[in-house]
Amino acid sequence: MSGSVWLRLLLVFCLSTWIGPASWSQSLPEATAQEAGLSAETLQQIDLVFDQAVERKQIAGVVALVARDGKIGYLRAKGYQDVETGTLMTTDSLFRIASMTKSVTSVAVMILVDDGRLKVTDPVSDYLPEFKSPQVLAAGSNGQSNLVPADREITIHDLLTHTAGLTYRFMAQEPIVNFYRQADICDGLTRPNFTLAENMRHLAALPLVHQPGSAFQYGLSTDVLGRLVEVVSGQDLETFMRKRIFEPLQMNDTHFDLPGDKIDRLASVYEPGPDKLIRRIGEEPVQKGELIYCVTAPYEGQRGYCSGGAGLTSSATDFARFLQMLLNGGQLNHVRVLKPETVRAITSNQIGDINFLLPTGRFGYGFGISGGGDWDQATAAGSYGWGGFYYTGFWVDPEKKLVGVFMTQLCPSDHMTLYQDFMRLANEATK
Repeated sequence: MSGSVWLRLLLVFCLSTWIGPASWSQSLPEATAQEAGLSAETLQQIDLVFDQAVERKQIAGVVALVARDGKIGYLRAKGYQDVETGTLMTTDSLFRIASMTKSVTSVAVMILVDDGRLKVTDPVSDYLPEFKSPQVLAAGSNGQSNLVPADREITIHDLLTHTAGLTYRFMAQEPIVNFYRQADICDGLTRPNFTLAENMRHLAALPLVHQPGSAFQYGLSTDVLGRLVEVVSGQDLETFMRKRIFEPLQMNDTHFDLPGDKIDRLASVYEPGPDKLIRRIGEEPVQKGELIYCVTAPYEGQRGYCSGGAGLTSSATDFARFLQMLLNGGQLNHVRVLKPETVRAITSNQIGDINFLLPTGRFGYGFGISGGGDWDQATAAGSYGWGGFYYTGFWVDPEKKLVGVFMTQLCPSDHMTLYQDFMRLANEATK
């Protein structure tokens, strides 16, 4: 399958997806729908939509959450965590959140900005020398591609906004895809037998697909940011996030390396068959063209590879706390993670008039930002969110003080509208 086809599929995943006692104790406070400022009747329609999807075997199961004004008015687990074993989905089930990781890694970088350890205008090569003097593969007048020096260095801002000129191996076009293939670049959906540092060194040696800062190209920029955090902080990415994000926010179920005693809470991954009914994906690596992923990556293979762009597992309630922190201007329960002005920068347009993936949408630091009318006409202008490869997603509406989280495990999911339906109904419940 061509890189352009995989690009379209991934953007569908990311843009259309935008119960144990310990987990309950760390959740946002629960309330009735009315106490949370939500319509109970509309929320019941969400139940019906989810129940039908499970009954029709379009998904195995789902966990969804809606919070308003910091109170959870809707938290449901539907269907199965594992159909074959009959294990029911619960509200503390865990999910591979893939590209939702990008938002967390971007926040980690901005924590270092708040600490005065770096600036977004800094060249990446100040911290990762292998990215010094990048080259760009440019089209020549003779129809052949030529390597030319980049007009300038890649900055941290470029990485945060996916304007650095990096791509994904499975998205890359010829002849770039050959460079990524020959270098054995990992896209973060598997557990490789080399380190993150090694992967980034190999990536740094490859040509860019465009001049830094000149275009939006979704790709491995956030994995580079993850390595940047490690170098600047002197800690591996999981340790830094645990100390500065997970522990302060009591996100005790969010991990790069899933602990052994939590594996039985991880939802199984399914794919649609020719009839669009679900069938379980096996534990062996799946390869479709240049796309390679493995559902056991969170807990099998070499430990310690922290993909800042795709590597986290989490729960709906954990991620809701992360989002509520942002909605609160950088703090939760009197614990400050980011400065208010930093949150405003993260959730504001940072790409100017660069063509984004949606006609009116824009991009901040790790978050897509709605211009109004995007995301199936379900979100208001200024809302921000993102999604993940395995059909997970979230959004935050600052005006309505609304947080929505959607977790299932289906790949591919481009034939589904379940997340859009959930988003639409959750927004209608606020009227």
